[in-house]
Amino acid sequence: MKFSVSLLVLAGVCSSSAALLPAFALDLDLDKKVTREQVKKALLERISLLATPLSANQGSSDKGSADVATGLTVDSVVDTPPALPIVPVARLNRPVKPTPSVVQVSTGEASWYGPGFFGNRTASGEVFRPGTMTAAHRSLPFGTKVRVTNLWNDRSAVVTINDRGPFIAHRVIDLAHGAAHELGLISSGIAQVRLEVLR
Repeated sequence: MKFSVSLLVLAGVCSSSAALLPAFALDLDLDKKVTREQVKKALLERISLLATPLSANQGSSDKGSADVATGLTVDSVVDTPPALPIVPVARLNRPVKPTPSVVQVSTGEASWYGPGFFGNRTASGEVFRPGTMTAAHRSLPFGTKVRVTNLWNDRSAVVTINDRGPFIAHRVIDLAHGAAHELGLISSGIAQVRLEVLR
């Protein structure tokens, strides 16, 4: 009796499965002496039963019958998990910036001004500061946005009209220092430009 209980405990530990313990209790009579070969044979049979798929052990006729070792029925075993529904990812509705439309295009020569005028007030009343993206034009209303493109290097920048000028006849716009730096005409002083008035 002591030997049989020890074997049952050993079989449970070796197989790491509590399902084997009741299975040994069915096969082995605790009152009789059991040889090592019988224990080994019973253990191998139970392991092979657990390793074999349940559908192979059970015929199609006994679909609802339970397996002795595991207690599972064929109906309770699912081969593949059910497919999860595909939920579309919600797109964030970000506000779209309206693309400004071009209402007028012209070309001509641009110049720039800055260092001697910093701190002075422009014709619109703003204080002229270094690095601003502003410009002077003879007739465009203050606050008008103009895309200026340097035709010599294809660089462009959007400036705001806040001053009057230039006062040289063949020039069309006078750029503040920051805008001139963006367009790359600081060293040349002047450049041929395209003006696109934006709305």
